[in-house]
This record gives sequence, C-alpha cells and structure tokens, in this order.
Amino acid sequence: MIGIRGGRLVDPLSKTEKQADLLIENGKIAAVGEPLDESRCEQIVDAQGLVVAPGVVDVHVHFRDPGLTYKEDILTGAAAAAAGGFTTVICMANTKPPVDNEETLRYVLEKKKETGIHVLTCACVTKGMAGRELTDMERLRELGAAGFTDDGIPILDEGLLCSAMEEAARLQVPISLHEEDPRLIENNGINRRAVSEKLGLGGSPAEAEITMVERDCRLAEETGAALNIQHISTAGAVDAVRRSKQRGSRVTAEAAPHHFTLTDQAVLTYGTLAKMNPPLRTENDRLAVIEGLRDGTIDMIATDHAPHSAEEKEKGLKDAPSGIIGLETALALGITQLVEPGCLSLLELMEKMSQNPAKLYHLPYQGIAAGAAADLVIFDEKEVWTPERFHSKSGNSPFIGKKLTGRVRYTICGGKLVYEASEQS
Repeated sequence: MIGIRGGRLVDPLSKTEKQADLLIENGKIAAVGEPLDESRCEQIVDAQGLVVAPGVVDVHVHFRDPGLTYKEDILTGAAAAAAGGFTTVICMANTKPPVDNEETLRYVLEKKKETGIHVLTCACVTKGMAGRELTDMERLRELGAAGFTDDGIPILDEGLLCSAMEEAARLQVPISLHEEDPRLIENNGINRRAVSEKLGLGGSPAEAEITMVERDCRLAEETGAALNIQHISTAGAVDAVRRSKQRGSRVTAEAAPHHFTLTDQAVLTYGTLAKMNPPLRTENDRLAVIEGLRDGTIDMIATDHAPHSAEEKEKGLKDAPSGIIGLETALALGITQLVEPGCLSLLELMEKMSQNPAKLYHLPYQGIAAGAAADLVIFDEKEVWTPERFHSKSGNSPFIGKKLTGRVRYTICGGKLVYEASEQS
C-alpha cells in the first residue's frame, strides 16, 4: 500500500478541490479522505503543501521508435513523460518504418510493456504516409491502434481523406491531422512574416494552416468523424474550429505549450531550438490560442514532444529539423503561462491536460475517487525551478535555463511510484 498524506486534491472530473489523504492498494485508489493507518502502508508520500491530481495525458508525442532511436526510444520517452507527470501518452505513427502495418504496431505495443506508464500509439491513415492509399484501419484498430494520423504530412487528397474520416467514424476512433498545406510553404518551421523576411527564409504562412483547418472541419461535419486538429497555432484556425463547433461538429483541437508561450521572435534568440511545425506565430496568434483554451474552443494541451539530436539542431535554420521536446516542461508552462496570469484555473488546466485528452481517446477516466486507477501526479504549483537536464535522450528545448513555476515531485501509475524528483532531476 501507498499512503498519500495531506495533499490538496484537484479533480477535474468532479470539479472539486479539497485537502485529503489517499490510500492506494492493488493499483487502485482504495480510499479518499479516510485517516491513514500508516502502519499498514509500505510507503508514505508526504503531500503537505502539494497538489495531487489525475496523471496528465499527452495525445501527441514522438518517441522515434522504431528507426530513429538515437533521438529517443520508447523507454527514454516514457521516462521523460513520467518526469513530467504524464501517466498516459499516445505516440504518433511517423516512425521508420511507419506504423502502417501489423508488425510495426505489434512492436510498439510490445515495447510499451517495459515502461512504467501507459504508452499507446496511433496508426497511419495512409500507407507509407504517402497520401495515396488508406491503411487497413479496421485491422489496425482491432490490434490496438488508439486512433489514426499521418502527423507531419497533411493529406491533400480530399476524397481520400473523406473516406478515411468515414472509416474512422464507423470505427469510433479519432483521426488527428497536421494542418499545413505544403503547397503554400517555402522552408517550413518559420512563420512567414517579418522574422522570416529578416532571415531570408520563405517560411510557412498562417494561410497554410487556416485553409486546411477550414477544409477538414467541413469534411468532419459531412462525415460525422471525430477530428482532432493538432497543435493549432493561428488565430484564423482557432476561429474556424470555434465556428465548426457552433455548427455541431465533433471537432476538437489541441494546443502545444510553445504556441501559447512563445512567438516567432523567439527564432531570433534561440535559432533552431525555436524551429517547429507549425511554426511559432505572432503575438496576436499566441493570444488567440490562449483565448481558445479559455473559452473551450481548444480542448486540450498536447506537447508534440519532438526530440532531435544536438548535431541535427546545430545545422542552419534552413536545414535543421523542426521540433522541440516538451514532456518535462509542459505542466510547468501551463502553470506559468496560463494559471499564474489568471487565464485558466488550476482545475481548468488539469481538465485540458488529463480529462479532455482521455475523453478524446475513450480512455478510462474516473478522476480521484475510490475504485479509480491510481494514476496520479503530485506537484508543487508554487515551486520555481530551472530546467537544466532532461530524462529524454534529447535536449532541444528553448526552455533550458528558464525559470518556470510548478514542479512535478512524484508520478504514480498503476499504483506504483514511477518518478520521484531529486535535487539533480
């Protein structure tokens, strides 16, 4: 048994906050609020002054396994997730080979058993992510694919995407899309505005995202598909999702912490560490993303954890790959950028980071209650800390050396302590 003593329970499912003890037994929460019999506990976690909340869920990570494990693998990715308070993550399918076949899917699902958290994976929408032929979505779903995505490569063939949405709707699984029209982009990863002009790079205009989001919201409305707009970054796309929801669609949207924290000006300071797809946008776009989170247009926060080697990121802005890691700083950025300024309450932040992501993928979610799975994060919402090193293999983050508020102290998954902070972590 594990006893958690004196924590402030923040439960988005019941929308309650209260001071209470927890007892964990056989992977479940055995009791809430009852005085702990510490003599029966194998371990006591002193949560005085700390927040106890359901483990956070990330619906958008890249663990690079198989094929690119010098950047990350399932074990190191899971360790990074646990250090960030995540008890469930959903991997994207753009590995090498991609998850478009039974063999690769089985590999990922088998490898996840070696981690201490719940690692799920999407499968590809199209074979080879080539946008020409659908995968056997039904079979891949039967084998355990959590959903479908060609993340990183937008699907331009409208008819093919419509068929994919119809199949996803029939299978009752989400389809998640990266929304940037490559036909409008010259050198991706940088917003096409003043910064890209100063650097002599074409960049990716806001219209590349907006037009794709508008199209795909329409297709989702026509097919009844549960469409998830990945890492939304522009004011126009937020407005498009808002309008689609008002029309009764099943469209959801995710925002990445870097998009509600930084603007394209960061590229001038951090170089390739601020290069990502979709790119960092303008201050107006950043504020629109925050407003979308505040008013419910954007349903969840997802990291788009995208590890790359130092050698890759040391290339010039034109040649370096896009993406940053995010699992170990996401909760802190949510507190620093959204809770402290009063944009979201802590309860609302946990809804965006645990309840809503779990709902999208039909994951069991019972909050903090007797009988619920003991998947929990315990954190100090007031602690100021500075990220200096990561459990990830990669360190491609513009937030290294930056003061953040809110630090994960413990992560518990399936009733087992899978992460405990130390002064060196």
